[in-house]
Amino acid sequence: MKRFLQFITIISFVALFNGVAAQEKAKITFEEVIHDYGTFKESAGVQTTSFKFTNTGAAPLILSNVRTSCGCTTPKWTREPVAPGKEGEIQVSYNPKNRPGTFHKTVTISSNSETPSVVLRIKGTVAQREKTLAEKYPRQIGALRVKTNHLSFARLNQNSVETKELELVNDTDKPVVVGMRTVPKHMKVTVEPATIPAKGSGKLIVTYNAKEANTFGFASHRIYLSLDGSKDYKSSIGVSATIEEDFSKLSPEQLANAPVINFTEKSHDFGEMKQGDKKEFTFTLVNNGKSDLIIRRVRTSCGCTAVAPATKVIAAGESAPVKVTFDSRGKRGRQSKSITVITNDPKTPTTTLRVTSNVIVPTAG
Repeated sequence: MKRFLQFITIISFVALFNGVAAQEKAKITFEEVIHDYGTFKESAGVQTTSFKFTNTGAAPLILSNVRTSCGCTTPKWTREPVAPGKEGEIQVSYNPKNRPGTFHKTVTISSNSETPSVVLRIKGTVAQREKTLAEKYPRQIGALRVKTNHLSFARLNQNSVETKELELVNDTDKPVVVGMRTVPKHMKVTVEPATIPAKGSGKLIVTYNAKEANTFGFASHRIYLSLDGSKDYKSSIGVSATIEEDFSKLSPEQLANAPVINFTEKSHDFGEMKQGDKKEFTFTLVNNGKSDLIIRRVRTSCGCTAVAPATKVIAAGESAPVKVTFDSRGKRGRQSKSITVITNDPKTPTTTLRVTSNVIVPTAG
């Protein structure tokens, strides 16, 4: 009986000790866990708020880590232990630079509190500042500014004629006379007005005639301007288009009897090559259709790749070799080059072939 009472006493003491120990924990209590900055201008700069907290526990509070959800949010916090009943704070700053619009960010607090992880939240709306002229028109063509120095006509039917405009801004104190040095024959280019007034603007009008371009697939060109009589080659506008054959007027019977392109394989890996070596591979093109397959154009992604089709017209049921040569001169490491084959197959007018290799550079000595 005596031993039993001793055992009960020990158990009670341990339970009491554990209960006291459990009570002697730090506890982090925040005045607020969400802060709304409201709406402010981007030009107002970094915004900062303080989340104040109190250690309402019975042991010193130690913040082990404060982690933000974004690099745009920077925290500072009380590093030394916070005694029971004492206060501390976590400062959170948000940088709105180049971040217009609504934001919601989190700050995760890790500590030895009885609640080891607490999430704070900040939110607000950044009103976009007025952009400068240089930001609105970041590209320069001589003394003029433009939003872009490239006009893309994207996909054009082979018989289409399309017009695009480009705004020209003169931010100088003198008028600028815009003339033309070189214009591709299948384009018509005008400037209105021909003299862009000081602190004024005008427009470059480009009309692209796809039929007169006489090509298929991706085509790029440059329009060279003359500004105040200058012959600076840098005063130019890039123009590109992808011209597609018009199959819209083919009858059901013509479509049923159309050519059908097929390659026995569409990719080849040359494996390892020593830098400077050349390797060849022959793709086999098969016409599975019922009329002549015509190769309109073959375009490579790199001048290091040469393509030589044996013929440009493949009869129905016939095949033709398409030899590809890859020159590894000046290359190193893994290489991947594409060959675009454009034909008169109405269902698959564009086929992409690919050759790959791993170019090894010989070690010196």
